[in-house]
Amino acid sequence: MYYDPVKNVFAIVIRKFPFLRIIFYKLLNLFFLRAWYVKRELKRIRKNFGSKEIDIFDAGTGYGQYTYFMFKNLQPNKIYAVDVKEDWIKDNKKFFKRKNINNVSFGIEDLTSINHKEKFNLVVCIDVMEHVEDDIEVFKNFFNSLKRGGYLLINTPSLFGGSDVHEGDEESFIGEHARIGYSDKDLKEKLSTAGFREFHYKYNYGFWGDKGWRLAIKFPMLLLNISKIFFLVLPIYYLITFPFTLIMMFLDYSLENKIGSGITFIAKKS
Repeated sequence: MYYDPVKNVFAIVIRKFPFLRIIFYKLLNLFFLRAWYVKRELKRIRKNFGSKEIDIFDAGTGYGQYTYFMFKNLQPNKIYAVDVKEDWIKDNKKFFKRKNINNVSFGIEDLTSINHKEKFNLVVCIDVMEHVEDDIEVFKNFFNSLKRGGYLLINTPSLFGGSDVHEGDEESFIGEHARIGYSDKDLKEKLSTAGFREFHYKYNYGFWGDKGWRLAIKFPMLLLNISKIFFLVLPIYYLITFPFTLIMMFLDYSLENKIGSGITFIAKKS
């Protein structure tokens, strides 16, 4: 199973119909439980800086949904958002320019070779590290890019069922991942090596969240990989299933998961 072909379909749609982009962002924030966790932590981190303007590095902006959320909800700020995919960066530039958003800039960058020096108060890296082979180098680059007292927020699959892998010899549901995921110990060790000292984390997609993800994301993705004609039946599918999914996601978000297939990890440069 590969996410990219399906993701590219959505990218093409919002490129052709830009007025759908905000609706698309809202749907992503609603359907993906990780967005609930990430947004909560972003708001908590922002409070630590009071009313001062902060510089944010969105390291792997993708569709731009978190860039847009931070622009709206973490003010005052300046955001530099990057991705390795040139077409996605072009789409984001056009959209943010059309919305007259002037405090957000974009660039095409490889995280293994960035060279920012104490430039940002916050680095945000959502669902990126599982795609990167040389993660140690990226973590060092993140550390160097942060000012003293700055924060790094990472969201990634965990070792505990991340990429929908539950056994050692099981094939990843997400074929383009470089690794299954991380544990909190893995991230602490690797980020400590990079120079970070203060850590906080939460596992997501625990028992209830995993069930909600399967119902809302995995099963529809499997159908869409069989045939794109299933796009036509998705509205009916979600009309029936989403109330149950929403309850499962809320339970996961409200409870403390000892483990989960995802992890939201915060590190501070002290």
